[in-house]
Amino acid sequence: MNSLEFLAEVGGARIDKAVADASEGEITRSFAAKLIEDGNCTVNGSAVSKNYKLKVGDNVSVLLPEPQVTDILPEDIPLDIVYEDSDLLVVNKPKGMVVHPAHGHYSGTLVNALMFHCGNSLSGINGELRPGIVHRIDMNTSGLLIAAKSDAAHKGLAEQIKEHSFTREYEAVVCGCIKEGGTVNAPIGRSKSDRKKMCVTTENSREAVTHYSVIGNYRNYTHLRLRLETGRTHQIRVHMAHIGHPVAGDDVYGNGKPASLCGQCLHAKHIGFTHPITGEWLEFESELPEYFTKFLKNLDKL
Repeated sequence: MNSLEFLAEVGGARIDKAVADASEGEITRSFAAKLIEDGNCTVNGSAVSKNYKLKVGDNVSVLLPEPQVTDILPEDIPLDIVYEDSDLLVVNKPKGMVVHPAHGHYSGTLVNALMFHCGNSLSGINGELRPGIVHRIDMNTSGLLIAAKSDAAHKGLAEQIKEHSFTREYEAVVCGCIKEGGTVNAPIGRSKSDRKKMCVTTENSREAVTHYSVIGNYRNYTHLRLRLETGRTHQIRVHMAHIGHPVAGDDVYGNGKPASLCGQCLHAKHIGFTHPITGEWLEFESELPEYFTKFLKNLDKL
């Protein structure tokens, strides 16, 4: 079993909702309630009911059973396919879709859709829960993602990511005014207080570098283009929060979300890579989705 541990920073939240929120999309509230009812959750070392309301400083610990592979089934979910050949495909993931199955999310994921679309033609390097998945983007991040159909393609793409020769660029709206571009070079590791959160730290961390340039300035926000030199979990979100400009709508690393925005304003807009089999250089660009462009139009009003 894996575990989820965190300290309650605010009081009054129901334990089932708090556990779901702390998992950052990997556990649904109903699944959290079942874990609590089954005795897999303790607060300050004692079992609680699913309607227990947290107090500030409560230490929550949840035991997570190993995922049941048999629950992962192909599903006929429409995919926005940007490119496809016999070795790989590039998809444009909508905001709100989980990339691969996890606790409480065994259906409706990108993997379920890929299994239906590709049949048995997905790489198996990442195991049965993550077939074809070479890299991932957050549930509430939209944009481009590559899936590998063969192990050879998977290995070749993974090597490019490791060597930083795989180009990944994002667009984001961040809080506050940034006048000029720059680079954030700050190591990222897991938070001691909440294992589902990442933070800038020198302890048990890995190098993380994010380059950014300014596309446009608004009254209280800045529209940025960001390029990842490394690919750490939540890298852009952690780095932008670290320099005092969290991604707009980021309710984990930010300071709340504007009423006009549902979720974080972060889009994986551009990818470029060498085809792992043919050696051809490929580049793809994704149009900004409606939620992003609608928010941009209203920025001067916020």
